[in-house]
Amino acid sequence: MKARHILLSLAGAALLAGCSLKEDLSVIATPDNSFDSAASCQQVINSCYIPMKNFYTYTYMLATECCTDIAYCPSGTLDARLDISPATPRHGQTVWTQCYTGVQRCNFAIKGIENSKVFMDENGELDTTNSKLNLLLCEAKVLRAFYYYTLTCFFGDVPFYFDDINDLETLDRIALLPRMSAVETRNTLIEDLKAIAPLVPQTRTSDNENHRLGAACAWMLIAKMAMWNRQWETAIDAIGHLEEIYGDFSQYDYAENAMFRNKNTPESILEIQHEYVRGGISYTSNVAAICMPTPRTTGTSIYAGVDVSELGNEATAWAAMRPNVVFCQGLQTRRGKDIRKNYNMAWEYDGHEFASITPRPWCGPKFWCPGMVQTADGNNYKVFRYADAMLMKAECYANTNENELAVQYLNKTRIRAGLGEYTFRTPLRLMAEIRNERARELFGEFQRKFDLVRWGIWYDETSSNTDYTALQNNILPCHEYYPIPEQEVIKSKYNLDNKAYNAYGL
Repeated sequence: MKARHILLSLAGAALLAGCSLKEDLSVIATPDNSFDSAASCQQVINSCYIPMKNFYTYTYMLATECCTDIAYCPSGTLDARLDISPATPRHGQTVWTQCYTGVQRCNFAIKGIENSKVFMDENGELDTTNSKLNLLLCEAKVLRAFYYYTLTCFFGDVPFYFDDINDLETLDRIALLPRMSAVETRNTLIEDLKAIAPLVPQTRTSDNENHRLGAACAWMLIAKMAMWNRQWETAIDAIGHLEEIYGDFSQYDYAENAMFRNKNTPESILEIQHEYVRGGISYTSNVAAICMPTPRTTGTSIYAGVDVSELGNEATAWAAMRPNVVFCQGLQTRRGKDIRKNYNMAWEYDGHEFASITPRPWCGPKFWCPGMVQTADGNNYKVFRYADAMLMKAECYANTNENELAVQYLNKTRIRAGLGEYTFRTPLRLMAEIRNERARELFGEFQRKFDLVRWGIWYDETSSNTDYTALQNNILPCHEYYPIPEQEVIKSKYNLDNKAYNAYGL
């Protein structure tokens, strides 16, 4: 069987799962009619969203937030203590498989749309002025860039290709690709997005039909990848486009926009979409299961000794993620003025103090899922918000020695949080404050490890500040990136490698 037939069969089978429950399913694509109408092209793109839902789980929270300088989790899931290696990659296998599944689906969608007769002009050429064509291509290219962005953040240098796998020769060639420069991968993606983003409506994600990804997420990804590559001016320009779209930052309320239960809020740029319907079709994950006070008294809504009525009496609470002492007694304290403390953390509920909050509180209502049944967390997960972009611009200006502008953008989130304006002292202290402010503003939003690795300080900061002895005992410099799973190395006939891990005997 040809590779294209294999891929088409997989994509076609997945399309139903990617559709909104409210969509007309009469135009569901099949391998034979995947691109014969704009609607069927859209259905192909729907399938490109599915892989991200499959790796944004509680284990991804463990990997990206709990193995850092601000949080930990004494979980039996071994990612929490970095008990990982090429032979036992843990969640690394899931991230690898799902991201490359996403890349393959996006490549298939992009090539199919570009070759679709639906978007050809009378001369048989692709009509690049067609607004629907540009919307579809932008959405697919943003999704592809997001999967590659995740891969390079998680693994470092990884195989990179834009090919549609349409024959066995292409399949065999791609299977043998080695690690490739993450810098070059990001540069290629930046140029790809810069070409398509201006061609589509410059709208907030929350204003798009069905909250589909478009120009806003394209500019955000350009800025994210440019900052990894230390291309500060490129990032500043991209964030400028976001400012034109999102406007004055002060109009966005923190609580409304940061709470996971509040879906597709105006400040959001990218959210992982979930929906829970009792007895119906559900799209859920399980992050909230590690973000509640524990234990829950069986058959009740009593959590850590307090009746938390909004959480209900059916939730399953696992070993809890908790802020480090460095975070809760230094960066964001109980008695401080920062309004975000009561959303990121919970010392009490309705005036009643939880048990076991000394010296660390529980995670707060930002992450709780009201009325959760077992582990079916129906919240949306915040991945990119406008606040993130403001702090990114502060960092870019700090790196270009434009300290006054850096302070101006840093103060946007500080003032909203009730902290007041930051007073500039030295460039070194300014950068430290930007890093600390990112910890406070974006706590639990799947980014802290990536930030620390990008800054080159992950190992030192985590090993020095973690409150989890098992993590402190296991952590090695090679853990800044997950290893490429050994089975993928073998499949590549050893063109892939894990030299950083091999150096430590792993």
